[in-house]
Amino acid sequence: MLALPEEFEKRMKAMLGEEEYEKFRDAFGRERARGLRLNPLKIPTMHKFESDISISLSNFGLRPVPWAQPYGFFYESETRPGKSPLHEAGLYYLQEPSAMAVAALAGAEPGEKVLDLCAAPGGKSTMLAGELLGKGLLVSNEINPGRAKILSQNVERMGIANAVVTNETPEKLAERFPAFFDRVIVDAPCSGEGMFRKEEQALSMWSPENVEHCAGRQAEILDQAAVMVKSGGYLVYSTCTFAPAEDEDSAENFRRRHPEFLLVDLPAKLGDSMEAFGFDTGHPEWYGSFSSEHGRQEPAGELRRTIRLWPHRLEGEGHFLAVFRKEGQLQREVVPRGSGLSAECWDKRGSASGRAGKRWKKDVDRTGQGMKNRQDSWSGADMLAAAESFAEETLREGCLERYAELSASGGKRFGDDLYLMPYEAQIPTDGLRVLRPGLQIGTMKKGRFEPSHALAMALRPEDVLRCLDLPAEGREAAAYLRGETLPCDASWKGWILVAANGVSMGWGKASGGVLKNHYPKGLRR
Repeated sequence: MLALPEEFEKRMKAMLGEEEYEKFRDAFGRERARGLRLNPLKIPTMHKFESDISISLSNFGLRPVPWAQPYGFFYESETRPGKSPLHEAGLYYLQEPSAMAVAALAGAEPGEKVLDLCAAPGGKSTMLAGELLGKGLLVSNEINPGRAKILSQNVERMGIANAVVTNETPEKLAERFPAFFDRVIVDAPCSGEGMFRKEEQALSMWSPENVEHCAGRQAEILDQAAVMVKSGGYLVYSTCTFAPAEDEDSAENFRRRHPEFLLVDLPAKLGDSMEAFGFDTGHPEWYGSFSSEHGRQEPAGELRRTIRLWPHRLEGEGHFLAVFRKEGQLQREVVPRGSGLSAECWDKRGSASGRAGKRWKKDVDRTGQGMKNRQDSWSGADMLAAAESFAEETLREGCLERYAELSASGGKRFGDDLYLMPYEAQIPTDGLRVLRPGLQIGTMKKGRFEPSHALAMALRPEDVLRCLDLPAEGREAAAYLRGETLPCDASWKGWILVAANGVSMGWGKASGGVLKNHYPKGLRR
């Protein structure tokens, strides 16, 4: 049984009452639930899924997470699905079950422009990407540089083609994107009370002062997030804490500062599912009652439109969720057609050599991907020709054009690298810290074009001319992830997509019946 802070227990008893508090306290003595969420962007053909993949997944003892269907599942802890090649291939994301509720209720739709403002490590972003189905734009932001790199790696692993990953402050983004997004998700930094049995650090760092500090920071983030929501758009606010100061207080105080935002009635939207899921409503009577800053306030009845998740009422940790709608008529945009790879992509906005001596910079992550901080000696036309030659020799006709059209992408050159940048004509990235400006197609190395690992992860076997599809639980799939060479068809030559049970894992290069391994060294086991 966890030893909980005395002041925390005192407050929770006052909130829940003695009888329910005992049930709440007992939940900390039980093993926590574990979840994984299938990635609709990586699920191959239904025949393949029902045969090879379903057999592999059956080893994990999966049960549906009722509020995250059709892709969310509980798994048995001893099965360790994180060790499977299918995890490295991005077929699923390991995510705490309660956390799945946020993106599930955010309501993102294909073609929208969505911002995940506090996105690391990527659970909600990758789930939102699955809702968008490659159409439109996802901006995933994280202010902490180290966590932003982890976010970028997860976006890559899950094969997301229409995401821009940034490492910026909310203030800087608000300056660039006023009234821009259909939906803004703020999974706010909080005191982490709901994660006590999952994260030891949250328990050791807890204090009443930290709760108040987090509430102040949440207010600042929400105010910046509000700037970026277009008329008729939605702002989703969530925490993983039980503290009313960070939940009911934060939601109601935001509503009073921004009367143009109205609370969406989530319990009414869910109906009978509220009871089936084990969800609770927010508690107006707690507003201002447990905050030294505000003192006791008059109850705010609209807070019953928010949702609480409790560990003693369902299989999951603690969460709070509020959805606001901004007044006005939401204007549904017609997603513009992407320009794909064409001569038009080599304009002054994207070309490093055409930026009056300025160079694009980026922290290189452990996969070795990224914008290089150096001058190149080849022209944009050289890179375009090399990329088109690669596409003709490796990809099926129209593959890159399809990705470009889905997310309104255009080819953009950043130094030595070529990207498909979603909504490329509308995203002012100059001066922003951008870790991933879309789907990296490849890099020019010594005058040759080398496809990126990100492209391999976004592709499916049916997108390429040659694919080495390995049994996920076999020796060769594990060998590939270790960086070893593999045997292949002696007639093959050039770039080969490597997959596990029909789910892409990376590139190899074939010659003379041997496949040279191009799985990134930083990811090898």
